[in-house]
Amino acid sequence: MTSRTNGQPPDPVDVIASQWRRERPDIDVSALAVFGRLHRTYLRYAALIGEVFDSHEINMASFDVLAALRRSGPPFRRTAGDLASTGLVTTGGLTLRLDRLEAAGLITRERDTADRRVVYAQLTEAGLALIDQVAVEHFDNEMRMLAGLSDTERRQLAALLGRLDHALQRAAQAQPGARHD
Repeated sequence: MTSRTNGQPPDPVDVIASQWRRERPDIDVSALAVFGRLHRTYLRYAALIGEVFDSHEINMASFDVLAALRRSGPPFRRTAGDLASTGLVTTGGLTLRLDRLEAAGLITRERDTADRRVVYAQLTEAGLALIDQVAVEHFDNEMRMLAGLSDTERRQLAALLGRLDHALQRAAQAQPGARHD
């Protein structure tokens, strides 16, 4: 296989696509150029951000909850239902996250006095200090990951990924039996 049109040498996705074209020329595998690279990129991204989270003894799920509370502004408190909707997890999945964060002293939980079914999660001082430190390191780390792209390329890529996200949402809704949330 020769180099790609952008002058880069073939990567593993190019090799896999070439093998499919050779073995099954009747199948259009061109989507692999996007999704194969997207998958490989995500795996590298997850490993690199995991290093930052690991150094603070948290994981991506914990970061998501702490960050959602931090972004909410003082008093850094939200209902479990709000957190579940922003983190794209069920309230059941969130309960485990909140249990771990509470055990670590990073959040407190409190029931609403008017409606006992409503539970609030709130950052502790330790949780606020941790998320502020981790956020700086995390976003610096992400900027290092993007260092090979110009500002224009970053904006173009962000716009294209936004369009891809919308296309995937439409594709999911078009599937028989799809939920239309």
